[in-house]
Amino acid sequence: MEFRPCIDIHNGQVKQIVGSSLADKNDSAKENFVAAKDADYYAKLYQEKGIRGGHIILLNPVSSEYYEATRAQALKALRAYPQGLQIGGGINDTNAETYLKEGASHVIVTSFVFRDGRIHMENLERMRAAVGKERLVLDLSCRMRDGKYYIVTDRWQKFTDEVVDGRTLDMLQDYCDEFLIHAVDVEGKNQGIEEQLVSVLGKWGGDIPVTYAGGVHSYADIHMLKKLGGGKIHVTVGSALDLFGGALELDRIMEMIG
Repeated sequence: MEFRPCIDIHNGQVKQIVGSSLADKNDSAKENFVAAKDADYYAKLYQEKGIRGGHIILLNPVSSEYYEATRAQALKALRAYPQGLQIGGGINDTNAETYLKEGASHVIVTSFVFRDGRIHMENLERMRAAVGKERLVLDLSCRMRDGKYYIVTDRWQKFTDEVVDGRTLDMLQDYCDEFLIHAVDVEGKNQGIEEQLVSVLGKWGGDIPVTYAGGVHSYADIHMLKKLGGGKIHVTVGSALDLFGGALELDRIMEMIG
């Protein structure tokens, strides 16, 4: 189990938002925290503490008037911590190499691979060919529907027909180096983790890392995630972290995880 930091960027600023509130219309989101500092500040901090594998997420679509400002912030973070951070948000086979050259250790992909509600195998193959399995992270962020967790795309706004379960994870692990999974229904709400989802992930016997994000609001949540995940699931803490106005101390979390 490892701590994986995050740098979420929306409308050109580092933010923590309520994930389920994100909407492309009017570039709106319910905000928990808006940083006064730029993204490179957080990247340098993570580098100083020796924390690797964090993710930068661009939360604006390419069509947004804020996209270029959001992208500029992301590039500042990549350049501040070369090979220390992953990046996601609008990544495809034609632009992925640009981000790798700017310093990303991995690119994170969802919407390009999950099209029309299904896994688009041709695009998945194209992504693996473009960057290699070892530099690709698949974001399987999901929401609950009818008792199952379905992968969602387009900044978590569209449901697919693909369920996060052992079968899906088994099939996709041959194409990527890691899974990143936001529990979108609790993302940014500071109300606790999705224990059912973590249990599914903890029971999976795959060969690649899984990072869980969403709902962590107490040190007890981290203990529970460690228990349910069998010590295998990495964790991201966003709105509850002291860096983003929350009560949980980064150094204490790192000590807990060891």
